[in-house]
Amino acid sequence: MRTARTNNPRVLIVTPEVTYLPQGMGNIANYFSAKAGGLADVSASLISKLFSLGADVHVALPDYRGIFNSNIGPLGEIYEKELATYRKYLPEERLHLAEDRAFYYVHSVYSNVPAENLKISLAFQREVINNILTRVKPDLIHCNDWMTGLIPGYSRRIRIPCLFTIHNIHTVKALLSVIEDRGIDAAGFWQNLFYDQMAGTYEETRDSNPVDFLVSGVFGAHFVNTVSPTFLNEIVGGKHDFISPPLRQELINKVEAGVAEGILNAPDSSYDPARDPDIYRNYSAVNHFEKKRENKRLLQKQLGLVEDINAPLFFWPSRLDPIQKGCQLLADILYHVVSKYGSERLQIVFVAGGVFKQHFEAIRDYHGLEKRVGIRDFNESLSRKAYAAADFILMPSLFEPCGLTQMIAPKYGALPIAHDTGGIHDTVIQLNAGNNTGNGFLFNVYDANGLFWAIDQAMAFYTLPPDKKISIVARVMRESAESFTHEVTARRYIDLYERMLQRPLISNQ
Repeated sequence: MRTARTNNPRVLIVTPEVTYLPQGMGNIANYFSAKAGGLADVSASLISKLFSLGADVHVALPDYRGIFNSNIGPLGEIYEKELATYRKYLPEERLHLAEDRAFYYVHSVYSNVPAENLKISLAFQREVINNILTRVKPDLIHCNDWMTGLIPGYSRRIRIPCLFTIHNIHTVKALLSVIEDRGIDAAGFWQNLFYDQMAGTYEETRDSNPVDFLVSGVFGAHFVNTVSPTFLNEIVGGKHDFISPPLRQELINKVEAGVAEGILNAPDSSYDPARDPDIYRNYSAVNHFEKKRENKRLLQKQLGLVEDINAPLFFWPSRLDPIQKGCQLLADILYHVVSKYGSERLQIVFVAGGVFKQHFEAIRDYHGLEKRVGIRDFNESLSRKAYAAADFILMPSLFEPCGLTQMIAPKYGALPIAHDTGGIHDTVIQLNAGNNTGNGFLFNVYDANGLFWAIDQAMAFYTLPPDKKISIVARVMRESAESFTHEVTARRYIDLYERMLQRPLISNQ
């Protein structure tokens, strides 16, 4: 199947979601956006950077017609017309849509019904294996998360190197008989998949021994990466008890074989206070002090808080998920924090949804904190306004495979207050005002007292003379703009691709 080329090696990126595709990948690419989380943003940034560098990059994506039509509103007829033209000239395109009615009419990438997600995953992988791979003939396959976890095992059968990226640790399981009933001929590569129990013969395994999709992706891939170096080290070192033993062991095997590493994600380039159209007043590191104060006052006004440009403003930017994001730690101390810093008129803003939202509303209402605690459901535009207004963001996560908010915030001059874990450890350095180093405030002990301690450190910084604060925040903004970019992330992936291919990805010819 693999063919030698004198031009650029061809890379096929297989992803269940993408935020956008770059101009030039084909007319129909302009209409596509299917996002559930950070994977969509990372996929989009990597694809765009590779394409801009001239790489021969192709994308396999489910044909979410319901999502795509909703993205263009009343232009559904134009979409169908363009789609017909697109399919006519399909070989010239770089976007390859997997077609199946399983995802034609869904309105979100993932369903709350696990069986539906399995159905979509199998339909997607069937089309990639049976049709898209034979059409594209890639030199390298890049798969992402459990939704693509069977493809690495197939890649070994057809001898095409495959990279498998773990963005989160969710997985599903299914019997070989179910996989095959969905049109994937797994009998030819069943030994390249990972099962709940040791697999003996195909016949014994097919109807009784479930395949783990995420672990199969790791097991079958030629190279594996997580989305931060520290999270990979934490898994291999056994730090997190929620990591399944098989996943940990397979990652240990990859690390010991020298075919695993961590590559940090980066936030979308639109997160730039100098040109962000959603914030009240644009600014840069040069003029951030006064402009952020204006943004603060206007956000306070919009949320019904006391309008006070001197009040320290803390922003919670993540979903209110007590399993991962640590919101229960803040709930335990919210009233005490606001009370301790009453004379400083401290304010806290939430722009987030999640199961814990009602707890914060109850605390606010019980203590009469409506003028100092603002709580709103997540809204992208309002979230950006909060970044621009905030002095600090709160990120007390129990674990973070990567995290993006701790990279976005310092670009806007909002310093992270975070638990020292995973991708946070790789991106946040304890701030030392005396030496003018670091970019945030970290706590090591995962409890409410640890978070309170970090907030105290942030408030000590806030009370420094204005000139010193201005200089430090400006330095943090400049460094963040240089470090947390798609260019840095894409370069790491390009280097990895080239190692796997053992030749340059971008031709000089």
